Amino acid sequence: MDSDGLEDVLDLSKDRSQNQGVYIYQPAKPGKSSGERPSKRRKMSSINITKEKSETEGFVPLLNGDESPECVQLRYNTYKQLWAEQEDRIQVILEDVDAGVLKDVSSFVRDTSPQTYENLILAQRDWGLQNHRSNGCIPTALVTVGSNVSSLSRLLARLNDQLKSTNEGGVVVLESGDAPNLKTSLKNIIRAAVTNTEGTDGYQRFLTDRTGPRILGYDLDLLHDYVQRRGTKKLVLALRDSEAFDPGLLTDLFSLFKSWLDRIPFTVLLGISTSVEIFEGRLPRACVAMLQGQHFEVQEAGNCVDRIYEALQTSSDGKMWVGRNITSTLFEKASDYFQTPEAFSRMVKYACMSHFFANPLAVLLGNPDPSLLNQNRFCEAIRNLPSFRMFCEDLLEVGSTNEARSMIEDDDYLLRAAFDHVNAGQEIMRQIFSAVLLIYTCLQHTQATKKAPVSDISVRALSGELSESPLVEDMLATLRTLDSDKLADILITLPTLAEDSPLTDIQADLKTLLETHSDSLPLRSEYNVNSSVVKTTVVQQRVLLTKGKANLRKQDVEFTQIIDRLVSALQVYFAETLVSPQELFMHEAFLFDLRNPLKETFTPRPRFAIERALTSPFDYLMSTTADANISAKQPAAAILYQLYLESGALVNVHDLWKAFYGVYERDQSNQCDERVVMALFYGALSDLKMFGMVKNSRKKTDHLAKSSWMGM
Repeated sequence: MDSDGLEDVLDLSKDRSQNQGVYIYQPAKPGKSSGERPSKRRKMSSINITKEKSETEGFVPLLNGDESPECVQLRYNTYKQLWAEQEDRIQVILEDVDAGVLKDVSSFVRDTSPQTYENLILAQRDWGLQNHRSNGCIPTALVTVGSNVSSLSRLLARLNDQLKSTNEGGVVVLESGDAPNLKTSLKNIIRAAVTNTEGTDGYQRFLTDRTGPRILGYDLDLLHDYVQRRGTKKLVLALRDSEAFDPGLLTDLFSLFKSWLDRIPFTVLLGISTSVEIFEGRLPRACVAMLQGQHFEVQEAGNCVDRIYEALQTSSDGKMWVGRNITSTLFEKASDYFQTPEAFSRMVKYACMSHFFANPLAVLLGNPDPSLLNQNRFCEAIRNLPSFRMFCEDLLEVGSTNEARSMIEDDDYLLRAAFDHVNAGQEIMRQIFSAVLLIYTCLQHTQATKKAPVSDISVRALSGELSESPLVEDMLATLRTLDSDKLADILITLPTLAEDSPLTDIQADLKTLLETHSDSLPLRSEYNVNSSVVKTTVVQQRVLLTKGKANLRKQDVEFTQIIDRLVSALQVYFAETLVSPQELFMHEAFLFDLRNPLKETFTPRPRFAIERALTSPFDYLMSTTADANISAKQPAAAILYQLYLESGALVNVHDLWKAFYGVYERDQSNQCDERVVMALFYGALSDLKMFGMVKNSRKKTDHLAKSSWMGM
């Protein structure tokens, strides 16, 4: 039989592509025989290679690849230095937030024991233990974390460091996943307690060096021996997610701990995300009777996030700021769901990294030598900025045509101007946020209702709408009505401005006035409610009420003049300082306001992208024959998905196959191979099952059930 006949019998002639072999040919290097040994290569540490590569190639060259390696490295180093400074500020805030509760918890752990702890109760609510003797109860600290779930990890880590540094003991953290049963829980507790101070190798030596009969890994005699060797005074068992533990397991665990309290100094720390009352309701009475302690509450994450944002944006030596869009996105996400301060910091870090990674102008924040820049490409990038076009238009409007021409034609002149405007723009941004802090401070004294956070004020300042906003107008109107005592308190707490600021003279004049008339305080201005009188007159048997100003004392008149000077000075200061950052030339170098990189990374929409790819595949595929209708030119999964959208909740597989085959039959007519189309059909159906869009129906074996609808 010839080869053609063999192919006909095996039916291989219809699709030769599936039987073609693929080979990789690697010719020998010239100058070496096949039996010659390769030259010996010098061994290099992979760690060193990776480190060198990460240090030198942290960022990629921009400006179409024409950016010099020195500028790339400078951008990378400037980013690391800037974020290191910001991270130090964040750590200071987190330590300050945790300082209060850490001090209270550490004092509780050190000062309490089953013998001496008798008067404290387990929570603010009465647990019915007033008449119950506390001897033998386990000292327990209940820490309510709320939405700030990461604060408990920081608290436990710092408490553990304190106890280890003084050789008093340590903290053992037990997760709900590490406690499926009592034996496993005890084994994990003993291992964690020993490795906390001895390490993993020390734990193995601790097990093997013991004399006497072998003890199982979950026997508390092991922990007793460890406590005696180390001289441990306090062993804190922290259940970080205590609400996820089985209540029965907790009862058995605490009962066992209670029987060992005379030999092992246990202290239990329970992390609670809801409330003490809800947690109490889940526990059996026998478990509650074994615990007695104190309730601690961790500060909410919202205040911590506001403080982090304030520290990052309002620092006196700031070089880069996030814009209005990113600020809105950050706090919109923070309000939509529980967000830890660490997660918020990571998002800000990503925004900072994106700015330095993708913006060649960010190299100006590192004060580079102009000789390092590729002047032609760099100046070309500057001339394509929106702020450059606006700046040149402003120059033409004021008649500075020569300067505008120099900016367009002279690269050296443009570079000098760019450096100057970056420095000037950074100083303006610092002044803007100094004004934001001033307004925030005033609002703390003038707003009677909910205080506006720094983030809301910053969004308005970054959009250039703060100076004429109703928020500032209401604040100034309230300032006019304050008496001398409240006004003096505000002026003391205001942030320091320039030495030649009118506020300095106003503060001095107010101090002199108050010292002169100390016997008639507080002073009130004519705008104060108490400085107005209501007169009653009868006209044609009708009572008319008229409001007028009372006769003011001389000192009150002088105080009114000080109030007017203060309000006028603030209005001028806000008008001059609170400019729109988007109008500053070269603001693209120090203001990052691109929302999409941040939003698409931290709020991905994979479902939307998949649905769009299946309904409009040519939005992603390069094709000159894009067709909005269903056609055989589209991928098989896209065709089947569009047919799937036209069906009901139950889809007949045979009908779906016929419709799918009809698409190919209509477009390819006689060249349509049913076997090939069926293979495409099954592949596309597998893709839809993988996406979770269809599943086998239990009602009818030859039907598929829809498990998702588009856009839902």
